[in-house]
Amino acid sequence: MPNSLIHKIKNKKAKIAVIGLGYVGLPLCMEFAKKGFCVTGIDVDKKRVESVDRGVSYIGDVKSSEIKLYVKEKKFRATTDYRVLGKQDAIIMCVPTPLRKTKEPDISYIIDASKKIAKTLKEEQLIVLESTTYPGTTDEVIQPILEKSGLKAGGDFYLAFSPERVDPGNKRYNTANIPKVIGGINSQSTLIAKMLYSQINGNVIAVSSSRVAEMVKLLENTFRSVNIALANEMAIMCDYLNIDVWEVIKGAATKPFGFMPFYPGPGIGGHCIPLDPFYLTWKSRLHGYEAKFIELAGEINRTMPEYVIGKIRDILNSRKKSINGSSVFVLGVAYKKDVGDWRESPAIEIISMLLKKGANVYFNDPCVSEINIGNTSMSSKELSESLLRKSDCTVIITDHSAYDYKFIIKNSSAVLDTRNATGGLKGTFENVFKL
Repeated sequence: MPNSLIHKIKNKKAKIAVIGLGYVGLPLCMEFAKKGFCVTGIDVDKKRVESVDRGVSYIGDVKSSEIKLYVKEKKFRATTDYRVLGKQDAIIMCVPTPLRKTKEPDISYIIDASKKIAKTLKEEQLIVLESTTYPGTTDEVIQPILEKSGLKAGGDFYLAFSPERVDPGNKRYNTANIPKVIGGINSQSTLIAKMLYSQINGNVIAVSSSRVAEMVKLLENTFRSVNIALANEMAIMCDYLNIDVWEVIKGAATKPFGFMPFYPGPGIGGHCIPLDPFYLTWKSRLHGYEAKFIELAGEINRTMPEYVIGKIRDILNSRKKSINGSSVFVLGVAYKKDVGDWRESPAIEIISMLLKKGANVYFNDPCVSEINIGNTSMSSKELSESLLRKSDCTVIITDHSAYDYKFIIKNSSAVLDTRNATGGLKGTFENVFKL
């Protein structure tokens, strides 16, 4: 029984390192620091480390004042030096897991972090992976790398997987109150990991293995991907049938059982939904099974930006204009409402396609100041009456709360609303078109 590690965790004496200070890692550091643990954040991005040192937050869900406080109290620090790992009792990996262009998983960041951990691995250390990945990564990939140190997982050190459940911009749910799933490579690893996370979260659920925990995350995000795809296909069908899909969903949502509302949109974005299901389809393919349902959902969601382009073309054609030469004002480039993250955002693909078709495109986003389209940098423009009037079509891609939709409608020649952002306004607006 690892009495010393258990004792350290219970008495807040365990030193914790978090590798990756992004949307998952930084909030996690804050929660452990709040509970009195000494936390070291590690990141290859020197700008992030410097921001922590200055007490400046670059994540919307983390306050600068919190960082300043815990840095001052010496409960939190950041570094680019991986050699500090040898002094830690628990190490949590929150590194990126992107897809390659071939839609195959890229776990190079996980492998690199694991190799760095192995160099200083010691007895009674707990290693936890939070990065979304395919079932088997923890025991098939990470465990062999760490065991090259000569130590054995589950006995000399402990290894587990705990899927991150971060919803940027969500004011109700956060790292501390979202139920936490834990699965170790053996029962002892699960026990130790559960004990650690229970210090910051009152609802920690243990499952039988790391593979089950890895699959939990993929099921969660695949569930969303598939249901969003269904909503998107319903929107397309309703368009052909001249039916308001938003009213249809609102009506269906009155059923108190057997239905959960999902909503169509211009595409899916962020670091989870567009990517995670393909980790599962790739792994299934290795075992000779084609996950056709998941692949089809992904295909439908991927075609939505092109569908939006078609709607813009139809609106302009009805005004005897073409996309080529027209001015299009895009409102919102973040992948979701009220956040500054534009990773995998459908707005990027939509803007890129508009530019290729010869449109004059500009954007406004209260949460994003600049984006890159290929090698071209674009800056957010002021949401002014003159710019709205100058535009041939205003396209609402992200329905930020800060937008005054009455002002937008009043001053726009035509508005394509892909999020039903204008749905709550009273009155009939002939210049507003829905997805």
